[in-house]
Amino acid sequence: MKPSPPPAFTALASLMIAAVITTGCQRSHTAEVAPPGAKVADGKIIIPPESPQLAVLGVETALPGQPTLLRLNGRLAWDDRVTVRVFTPFGGRVTRILAEPGQTVHAGDPLALIASPDYGQAQADARKANSDFSLAERTLSRVRELLEHGAAPQKDLDAAQSDFSRAQAELQRAGSRLASYGGNTNSVDQLYELRSPLGGVVVEKNLNPGQEVRPDQMLAGTDRQAAPLFTVTDPAQLWIQLDATENDLPHLHTGQEFTFTSRSLPGQSFTGRIEVISEFIDPISRSLRIRGSIPNPQRQLKAEMFVTVEVGLGDEQAGAEVPSKAVFLRGDKYFVFVEEARGRFARREVKAGSERLGRLHILEGVHPGQRVVADGSLLLEQLFQTPEGG
Repeated sequence: MKPSPPPAFTALASLMIAAVITTGCQRSHTAEVAPPGAKVADGKIIIPPESPQLAVLGVETALPGQPTLLRLNGRLAWDDRVTVRVFTPFGGRVTRILAEPGQTVHAGDPLALIASPDYGQAQADARKANSDFSLAERTLSRVRELLEHGAAPQKDLDAAQSDFSRAQAELQRAGSRLASYGGNTNSVDQLYELRSPLGGVVVEKNLNPGQEVRPDQMLAGTDRQAAPLFTVTDPAQLWIQLDATENDLPHLHTGQEFTFTSRSLPGQSFTGRIEVISEFIDPISRSLRIRGSIPNPQRQLKAEMFVTVEVGLGDEQAGAEVPSKAVFLRGDKYFVFVEEARGRFARREVKAGSERLGRLHILEGVHPGQRVVADGSLLLEQLFQTPEGG
């Protein structure tokens, strides 16, 4: 016979068996009260209200759609209708500069003085033409008197009249040339006054005292064929140059208004109007040049600024707007999850439009007022692809 186990061992074994039975009962009870998981039924995802998966989802209401916007890049430039780039018509040496950048000038105000032998020659030609005309006029008068007294033949009068006509024409030519440059025949000082043809503000100056200038001069260090000596413009009116694509062309037309912003002026927006659409597309960049006009009464905007332009494509409030993160791409289609009821979500295919400030314009598939999943849409998509719900 085998010996009986000690009473202490028997008691310990009984306690261990009781503990195992108790633990098994607790596990069985826990499994019975665990919340049910998400499931997919009839193409809808159903998540019980007590499920922790429902707590991680963020839902937002779709807003009425705003007008669709086309975004373009632009650059500000001087308005050529109120801008003049001043060159010298005569070669010479700059003796004095009379205008500086930022200075307001009127039409005809002198900008610089240039000592120019060429201008002196124009002055001398005008003076000589004036003297020759006076001599021809006196000669014609004298020959006419002699002819009346029979002291001169008719051919002398004809010759005097011809000389007078030539002198008169030369006087008009030389005088008009000198007057077009603002000169007169009072002196031959060879000092040319470079004047502003238009009133405005001097925005650019490319000369120094003592510098030699000439009409065909090309300034070194510039990216242009020939830099003007002065640029005068009215900064209260600017042009904007836009770069568009062929696909943008159907949405743009002359007279169309637009708004634009600049990173250098945060929080501010400005308006303009399209005036000219190019008749050709650049063969290299494949871009379409568009020119607009913008008012700048406060002179906050500066030429050569880069700006972002938004052009409205219609006034209708079509579709809806949802957070961009609510829309996800699967293949070549866009989808969102719409909350039909608490814990009940439907997967909807949508037609996406333009994006602005973190919101996406939905043209079809979602209506204003519907609630869409903004946070956790990818989790729902994973559940949707698993028929058992995960």
